[in-house]
Amino acid sequence: VRLQLWDIAGQERYGNMTRVYYREAVGALVVFDMTRLSTFQAVLKWKGDLDSKVTLSNGRPVPAVLLANKCDQRSHGLCPKLPKLDSFYQEHGFVGCFETSAKARRSFYFQTPNWAFVCA
Repeated sequence: VRLQLWDIAGQERYGNMTRVYYREAVGALVVFDMTRLSTFQAVLKWKGDLDSKVTLSNGRPVPAVLLANKCDQRSHGLCPKLPKLDSFYQEHGFVGCFETSAKARRSFYFQTPNWAFVCA
């Protein structure tokens, strides 16, 4: 098994290059910052971009997991204004959703085997 992670940092300047990064992908992580509304608003843009440019060999969309970063900042920024993520991710075609925080050492890495299983 070969695991490659590409961080395109949500930058618009990479928009025309995403097909190169997505090529042969069998899974994706879409990350947003729970304290910055603009990053949450871009989630569906990136999911749509992914779905329009790459599919699995059976024609189905590449499984994508939504990661909500900086979950330790619940009382700040947009956290109180976010929709319920457990219903949001399902309604928008994500296979899962996890809250993460480097500061609180709440890591997605512990859940990666579950994600890898979904993509296999």
